Amino acid sequence: MPAKSALSWGDKDLRTVKSPEDLPEIFNFAAALLDRHLAEGRGSKVALLGPGGTLTYAELVRLANQAGNALRALGVERENRVLLLLRDSPEFIATYLGAMKIGAVPVALNTFADPSEYEFYVRHSRAKVLVGEAEFLEPIEAMLKSHSLRAVVSVRGDGFRGSHPFQKTLSAQPVELDPAPTHRDEMSHWVYTSGSTGNPKAAVHLHKNNIFCIEPYLRHAVQMTTEDVNFSVSRLFFSYGLTNSLFMPLWVGGGSLLMPMRPEPDRIFEFIQLYRPTLFFCVPTGYSRLLRENLDRTKMASLRLCISAGEALPGTIFQEWRARTGLQILDGVGSTEFGYIFLSNRPGHVQLDSSGQVFPEHKFRLVDAEGNDAKDGAMGELWISSPSVAAFYWSNDERSKKTFVGEWLRTGDQYACDSEGNLSYQGRTDDLFKSGGIWVSPIQVESTLLTHPSVAEASVVAERDAEGLEKPAAYIVLKSGVPSNKMTEDALRQFAKEHLASYKRPRSFYFVPDLPKTATGKIQRYKLRNQAAQPSGT
Repeated sequence: MPAKSALSWGDKDLRTVKSPEDLPEIFNFAAALLDRHLAEGRGSKVALLGPGGTLTYAELVRLANQAGNALRALGVERENRVLLLLRDSPEFIATYLGAMKIGAVPVALNTFADPSEYEFYVRHSRAKVLVGEAEFLEPIEAMLKSHSLRAVVSVRGDGFRGSHPFQKTLSAQPVELDPAPTHRDEMSHWVYTSGSTGNPKAAVHLHKNNIFCIEPYLRHAVQMTTEDVNFSVSRLFFSYGLTNSLFMPLWVGGGSLLMPMRPEPDRIFEFIQLYRPTLFFCVPTGYSRLLRENLDRTKMASLRLCISAGEALPGTIFQEWRARTGLQILDGVGSTEFGYIFLSNRPGHVQLDSSGQVFPEHKFRLVDAEGNDAKDGAMGELWISSPSVAAFYWSNDERSKKTFVGEWLRTGDQYACDSEGNLSYQGRTDDLFKSGGIWVSPIQVESTLLTHPSVAEASVVAERDAEGLEKPAAYIVLKSGVPSNKMTEDALRQFAKEHLASYKRPRSFYFVPDLPKTATGKIQRYKLRNQAAQPSGT
């Protein structure tokens, strides 16, 4: 680290810090991701690769510095929010890190959202600058001009009148930039939740948070090195994708493969064969979709490990994936509020239909409905304590107080824990329902249905019967070639009878072409619950 930098840590190895108190008070996470690699001799090493171009660490540092200088020239000050409406690309990475390096707060927006949703983000964040691709900016031109943005920067196109072209704006700026002397407790970035039950919430992360979610995962799970290249199907605007493609590889000094286009199966196979990444990050529905293709080991030859998060990975997907590719999938659990994965299986130690164990650097509790610690073997809501947990939700005090309870983060996920500390996902707290007076975890029923050879995907929700009582209803995506007829339904009913307790058996089966999902690939059960509440049940 250059001596003039406010981030001169001397002999301290950031990878060994155990608590926020081990960090210097003046700490800028962007500089730790960028400048450190130049000081350690990795300037010529490839940091980013993909259709957007190949950048070494030295080239990325220069581009990020120019982005930071450009934002300052546009009037961005410390703690000002900077919105990014960009595909996964070098422009995204450089703008994100440039904003963070000057002490501003980057906030990535969902590029899959409907244009009507962007007004909320602009108004709620009170951002000073928006950097977006012309394709996304043009439909919202009128809305942007009606708000208090100081400037709009357009990537890959002129956008609308008055916007600043990205390349021209950056090229006029110096390539040197000293990091802002941010306090370790200052905001580093926000990540918006998916907003599946209302307006999205902005989880506010601090500069000190990020190390403590990256290092335990590196140490106990993927053990990423400078020789690894990450390839994440999940986009950078998700917390999962942000760490997969930006924070983790740049922290280690490895490489990141960026896919700007939609991750269709054929394109994923093409990218793996062309760029030869070593670590692959996806979600369970993505793995299920890839398994429906002509998948074999040759298409995944460069990979040494696969990672899954976002929702619980069914054991059937793990087994079929390993049989066809020879690769393990490490199922893990994280959250936007935590920053990344805090609970995971380990290489060589995978327990089917289990999320694994909480990393020892974090503390956890299972809490019952009365607020007490759940009894041994009983189900409870998972609470997590770690220095990586976000500080609060921006402008949402009510939800902040319910989610961040002292040192604890309430995840809203229900788990059961065995004697060895392995946690098994039982569903979201809001997804549980009683049938016959007994609690039903939809995930348990879905996992059973997924073992039937005709079932590709399954989701179970509560549906009221003629007497107004809640009973399980199953929405099924059948495998290719399986007819959606009464014979198939009867076969599934018999299968459920043989493998599930009576109160868990679906009373209704609905065959659908697809299940509603968030942009992260999570099944939107609330939409199915609304559908089941309709008079016809369909």
